[in-house]
Amino acid sequence: MTTITTHNPVRSDVPAAPAPTPRAGQGRGWALAGVGAGLAGIGTIVTSSAVSAVYDEDLLGDAAGIAAKLETQAGWMFAFHSITVVGALLTVIFAAGLYRRLAGAMPDSSVPLVAFAGLFGTAVVSVLGSGLDTEFMMSFAFGDGVVAADNAAMYNHWIGTIPWVWVLSGLTGTGLYAAARRGVVPRWIGRVGLVLGGLTLALGISPLEYMAAAPGALWLLATAAGFAFGDRA
Repeated sequence: MTTITTHNPVRSDVPAAPAPTPRAGQGRGWALAGVGAGLAGIGTIVTSSAVSAVYDEDLLGDAAGIAAKLETQAGWMFAFHSITVVGALLTVIFAAGLYRRLAGAMPDSSVPLVAFAGLFGTAVVSVLGSGLDTEFMMSFAFGDGVVAADNAAMYNHWIGTIPWVWVLSGLTGTGLYAAARRGVVPRWIGRVGLVLGGLTLALGISPLEYMAAAPGALWLLATAAGFAFGDRA
């Protein structure tokens, strides 16, 4: 008599685990938000530059004259405020999408977090840069004289400097260069990050920190466009 012993390690009374559902690829909405953020960054530069009374050589030291001229530039202040805040919101959306894009390919690296932090910090600076607007632009728009002339000059200096401090975005740019070296993002995006991100950092570290906005906004626009239209990872 022959006997055959079989062993089944799987319990028949426990249902088999369902097969994992493939995860859909990451959409492009976050990258398009970055394109909008880059354009808004350029808009911030243009609109804040248009509020220029304090930089008028004919009004140097004339606080009353500066305040009077600012009343004629109130429209630019409204445009500056809305463009800057919308840009900050879009920057956060782009930062979150970029973090997800990098973290999926670099789970063992701090680069995704640094890249997110750089853009998030830039968004916070933008919000703070526009934080005095209502207090001043309403007074200028209606010419009620509530704002003291000395404070008016200070406000013009504020919006001509603080919203331009994009130094933290340079961390994101150089972080993308590190990601590109590992093949996580297209090589050209890494090179743009190294050049424009590095320049943004250098200007931010220097006493010319307000000049960081120009390369920072251009870097963001080019990089976001790259992810939106050229990234096939």
